[in-house]
Amino acid sequence: MNTKIKWLREKIKMRNMQAIIISNPYNIKYLTGIDAEGVLIIARKENFFLTDSRYLEEVKSTLTIDDEIIVIDISKISQEDYETFFIFCENVGFEENYITYAQYKDYMQKYKVHNFEETDYIIERQRMIKDEEEIAKIEKACEITDKCFSYLLNYIKIGKTEKEIAEKIEEFFIDNGADELAFETIVASGENSSKPHAKISDRKIELGDPIIIDMGCKYKGYCSDMTRTIFAGYIPENIKNIYNLVLKNQLQTQKDLREGASIRIISKNVENDFKLNGYDLIHSLGHGVGLEIHELPYINSKNDNLLKENMIITNEPGIYLPNNYGVRIEDTVLITKSGCINLTKSDKNYIIVDEKWKSLDF
Repeated sequence: MNTKIKWLREKIKMRNMQAIIISNPYNIKYLTGIDAEGVLIIARKENFFLTDSRYLEEVKSTLTIDDEIIVIDISKISQEDYETFFIFCENVGFEENYITYAQYKDYMQKYKVHNFEETDYIIERQRMIKDEEEIAKIEKACEITDKCFSYLLNYIKIGKTEKEIAEKIEEFFIDNGADELAFETIVASGENSSKPHAKISDRKIELGDPIIIDMGCKYKGYCSDMTRTIFAGYIPENIKNIYNLVLKNQLQTQKDLREGASIRIISKNVENDFKLNGYDLIHSLGHGVGLEIHELPYINSKNDNLLKENMIITNEPGIYLPNNYGVRIEDTVLITKSGCINLTKSDKNYIIVDEKWKSLDF
């Protein structure tokens, strides 16, 4: 049997559930490898994937005999059939964090379940710990991201627009083996860099601009995530202190990350150092990375959990001065027993693009 489904069966049994219905496509992909619309049902003795005719052939080619999943064309399921999926099941788990109330009502009407039970992120919590295959895929995505950044340092010139740079990033990713973007790329220059999630614009890069580049790709379904703040032509003196403060905290966090470390304490340390210098950490220090760009665990001072070996998270302190500029430095890292390994390895020291301006004295 599929080992992940076997694990899930044991988990729901411990919670006095006889079955579970899974709608989150990332959870379905994690458990089965299926990358198609549908619903996965883990019932008392059998497993079913309900989908429509568009995906039948693709799904069947993805699965093996060991998966023990029966694929059913949803258009051929009668109301009586729906009611038999959970026969003799008193408690059935569902993903309360994913489905809408309308979907919940639809489940109640279709499946005639006696009692639906919340599952409290049971699969998402398991996804926090990556296996060797998952780690290798994320490492490859990070490798492509690092190569892209190296390419950009020669491509970015004063006068280029944010949109042109973002388009070049996507083109590079696809040309170098990535599936697609992991998320909408952020290229935020000048005053736009003060917005943590700035939208790409037609703004042209100007002399002295800080440029925040937050990018990532997917490789075989798994994400990378990296941010660097670089400068066009020269580094304005008023930004250096901010950059140094962000870099200091990013490097200190890198030293602190290890199995057993407190997420709350690590995050609080950065918050306190920023406050000591008159600034605030206005977003989380990081987040899990995997099939989704934002996964558990969330790295912030409200999270009382401890880091575990083989978690993959981001380390991304940032400072933003409204209508002025911002600085963020981010790596994707692998948690180990003795520390952490940076999976994104691009330089984090001062980086100036557009060589012709470097020799001028500002």
